[in-house]
Amino acid sequence: MTNITQAAGAYSSALKNALGTGGGTDNKSGDASFSNLVKQSLEDAVKLQYKSEHVSAAALAGKASMTDVLQATTEAQMALNTVLAVRDKVVQAYNSIMSTPM
Repeated sequence: MTNITQAAGAYSSALKNALGTGGGTDNKSGDASFSNLVKQSLEDAVKLQYKSEHVSAAALAGKASMTDVLQATTEAQMALNTVLAVRDKVVQAYNSIMSTPM
């Protein structure tokens, strides 16, 4: 249940960040907020991967439980899957634009 709550909190936080920085009508503001959102998502995914590795190492040393390892690994996997899904959608949109006849 904790993972669901954390995931909902993370999505809520990302939405607040996106709406808070991109609310203006200026195009540069919108571009900056999207790039900041993508950058922050990538940084979070990397941090979660490092956390997963550290918790796994701590478990090998007997300082962390298997529940902690499973939770950290699952969080890192969810973050990576989210980043990959966004990447796939961006590539799909690019391909769609490139195949549009002029």
